[in-house]
Amino acid sequence: MSQINKLKILNDPIYGFITIPNPLLYDLIQHPYFQRLRRISQMGMSYLVYPGAHHTRFHHALGCMHMMQKAIEVLKFKEVQISKEEENALLIAILLHDIGHGPFSHAMEHSIVEGVSHEAISLLFMNRLNVEFDGQLSLAIKVFKGEYHRKFMLQLISSQLDMDRMDYLKRDSFYTGVAEGNINSDRLIQMLNVVDDVLVMEEKAIYSIEKFLMARRLMYWQAYLHKTSLVAELILTKTLKRAKELTLKGTELPSSKPLAFFMKNKIELPDFTDDVLDQFAQLDDYDIVSALKSWQTEDDFILSSLSKMIINRDLLKIKLSSEKFPKEMLHELTERFSKANGISAHDTEYFIFKGKIKNQAYSKDAEPIHILKKDKTIEDVVEASDQLNLKALSKPVTKYYICYPKQLLEN
Repeated sequence: MSQINKLKILNDPIYGFITIPNPLLYDLIQHPYFQRLRRISQMGMSYLVYPGAHHTRFHHALGCMHMMQKAIEVLKFKEVQISKEEENALLIAILLHDIGHGPFSHAMEHSIVEGVSHEAISLLFMNRLNVEFDGQLSLAIKVFKGEYHRKFMLQLISSQLDMDRMDYLKRDSFYTGVAEGNINSDRLIQMLNVVDDVLVMEEKAIYSIEKFLMARRLMYWQAYLHKTSLVAELILTKTLKRAKELTLKGTELPSSKPLAFFMKNKIELPDFTDDVLDQFAQLDDYDIVSALKSWQTEDDFILSSLSKMIINRDLLKIKLSSEKFPKEMLHELTERFSKANGISAHDTEYFIFKGKIKNQAYSKDAEPIHILKKDKTIEDVVEASDQLNLKALSKPVTKYYICYPKQLLEN
């Protein structure tokens, strides 16, 4: 067998060169499960708003691994004891943290797979890979599940200031061009420390943390919860639900084998056998786009209309408000659309619906961002900051939306 150099260097548009530190990480990246992430968009339907937002979960996972390498370097320099095994576990856990994402990132969780989170599927993939790699992922899985005694290790992977958030804010702001989302990740990482196995930020980082939290808030309103991205994702979810409804009633719809499998079967977490996981591992954005293109010409009015909306970016009208929309408004729109198109009130729910979105940059209920003060005391960032806006950032902001076809405006 030919000897492959597994210590590769990759060129990333944000960080420059990223190194793959050891052969095990190289083999994980080369695995088909991980390569699938090249075909899963990082920001779902946001490319319909920001044409540059075509980057993938593959990009993001490698960026997170790079951030983790830098964080480990900084902590070791500050004499935090991290063994080679722990270092490897951190790199593996962050590399694979998003491996369970389905097509277009979040739409699948609410339509094709019945309420199974991508985190749960990520864990299934990790367990499967652990068998394949003879138990070399055991410690990484322990860390990922929060079962390892060194608390700071989970905080680096999943907390209110983790490597995942640092990479996606920097990366998503770069690819969308939303400059407000850019953060100084280098400074944030340089300020990391560990006290009693808990992750802390040195007091000098306070302004960088404030900027990070503000950037997160602005990215949610300007990108992740942008009303056009939101309505496109809602339409995609409704399209997949409709396709599944028709399939379960016996309609044969054109779709790839893995997509057809999830259309024909009700899959919940206990149903995820190795065979089901293999089917899921074949699913990516291309299955969905290809299906949508075919479904445009289907006889079913709902399925063809919704598919055309996404393919041609001719979406439903969406209105946002800080107040709830009155039921009468929904009722009146439903009646008009139902009458105009000869469909039942139940079927109009695919076109006319309301809901709410929430944005909270910092949660006081979750594990706080700990600030290590000069006198060695530790304080929650909200208390340590002299900025009143940090207190405001920890309050959840709820907005209500209503979606309906544009032609109802014209009448």
